[in-house]
Amino acid sequence: MNFPENLKYTHDHEWLKVEGNIGTIGVSDHAQGELGDVVYVDIASDLAEVTKGEAFGTIEAVKTVSDIYAPVSGKVIEINSGLNDNPEIVNQDPYGGGWMIKVELSNPSELSDLLDVAAYLELLGH
Repeated sequence: MNFPENLKYTHDHEWLKVEGNIGTIGVSDHAQGELGDVVYVDIASDLAEVTKGEAFGTIEAVKTVSDIYAPVSGKVIEINSGLNDNPEIVNQDPYGGGWMIKVELSNPSELSDLLDVAAYLELLGH
């Protein structure tokens, strides 16, 4: 499994890549592996804002449906519409083409609540 060191992680297995005041959000390699084959990602096309800890969409796999939670609060500036036609990219490239949304961070202090890669691996028992 792959766990990039430049990302922050949540206890719910989302990841966040911060560039300036923009955060890109997706689900971790561990999460996609646990879910199995992803067949659908449901994120409202009119999603305007997310709130830390609240679900902003769902990810559907062959065997289950799981909520996707926002690791931070912010204004949604982009939704990965490519997931509509190609949801399996979440399995193939969870940290690249499988990203979910990009947000403009409204409260950067929330970043301190997230896990670094060492803490995330410890959470997973690695």
